[in-house]
Amino acid sequence: MEVQAITRNVRMSAQKMREVVRQIQGMPALAAKAALGAVPRKSARVVAKTLQSAIANAENNKQLRAADLRVREAVAQTAATAKRFTPKARGSAGPILKRSCHVKIILTDDKQ
Repeated sequence: MEVQAITRNVRMSAQKMREVVRQIQGMPALAAKAALGAVPRKSARVVAKTLQSAIANAENNKQLRAADLRVREAVAQTAATAKRFTPKARGSAGPILKRSCHVKIILTDDKQ
């Protein structure tokens, strides 16, 4: 049985988030949670919060045990980009792209 959790519109680029998300794919859920606790990055805190939400969804909604869960899929997808401009020389403007992303974690209790 699969459960998921999605965190939307995180103000961080998907590229930075993917570096952390790739580390936990295929791991047991509790081991992934412990591994994220040791990573000193803002993206690791966001992914850990999403993982904790997915574990809570499994326990409360599907009556699954956290010890049986594995991370089947963990992805960071791009979201809307806010476009801003900063003044440049001779009255021109330079673009600033404030990127954001969505984090999606799917847990399963299937044995691999």
